[in-house]
Amino acid sequence: MSVNMLLGAVSQGLLWGVMAMGVWITYRVLNYADLTAEGSFTLGAAVAARLITSGTFDPLTSTLIAMAAGVMAGMMTGFLHTVLGVPPLLSGILSMTGLYSINLRVMGMANIPLVRGTETLMTRVGDFFGTEALISGAGNLFGIGYRNVNAIIVGLIFVGVVILLLKLFFNTEIGYVLRATGDNEAMVKAQGVSTKKMKLLGLMLGNACVALSGALVFQFQGFADIGMGVGTIVIGLASVIIGEVIFNDKNSHRALIAVVLGSILYRIIIAFVLGRGIHPNDFRLISAMMLALALSMPLIREKLNLKKLLPGRG
Repeated sequence: MSVNMLLGAVSQGLLWGVMAMGVWITYRVLNYADLTAEGSFTLGAAVAARLITSGTFDPLTSTLIAMAAGVMAGMMTGFLHTVLGVPPLLSGILSMTGLYSINLRVMGMANIPLVRGTETLMTRVGDFFGTEALISGAGNLFGIGYRNVNAIIVGLIFVGVVILLLKLFFNTEIGYVLRATGDNEAMVKAQGVSTKKMKLLGLMLGNACVALSGALVFQFQGFADIGMGVGTIVIGLASVIIGEVIFNDKNSHRALIAVVLGSILYRIIIAFVLGRGIHPNDFRLISAMMLALALSMPLIREKLNLKKLLPGRG
């Protein structure tokens, strides 16, 4: 694996890691199987693409508006579940299906490319730090692309900010109640707290992170496509499970870091596998296989530990 390919995997791992944290909030904290991520990821990219390419707002404001759009997507899922009584899985499917048409409406077409020279967060960071000039010599020698370096810087900034904000939030009373809702909903109800509001809040928070990731990925890869969200939930769950299995830390604060590291490791594994001559069309199949393997790791680890204990007992 070349240095630039490794940097590309790390940069994508960081940008998609924001999405993985959103999936972690709904899947682990809220204990809610939310499929809205498939549509809210594309929604974030679509909103950012439309605003940036039209010149309506600057890249940072466009990214924050895309994040707000993710909040609305989560609110739609929460409304279906908490108000209309639609089951969690079905409410996510309904939102995901409806968001497909909404995304097409927002984009106006199936694909929005970035025109060369359009300002994005990546180019802003590159201009601020002068990465193109700094790595021109070393980049030519080791094959390092300054776009990947820019994306890593942007990814580190947003990952750090999101982790900090989530850490502060989960240390508040509402944050503790949200976590308790996922752990023991009946107990939270007995305390006179509205679990419906907590679920709504969790879904809004999780999909805000997913849409933010979509906006960042769009600015990195240079285009927004109506199908770019397909498989998002698999990628997010794979990152969450890989991070938990390898780093094995259930602390909510350190778990966020583990999820991002899992996302980076997932991208490195994918880059390594594709570099061995695997056809890119098999990407989704490989992702599904990796997720299945990651999900089975706790059982495999338990059986291996049991085999080690059996001789001693005999």
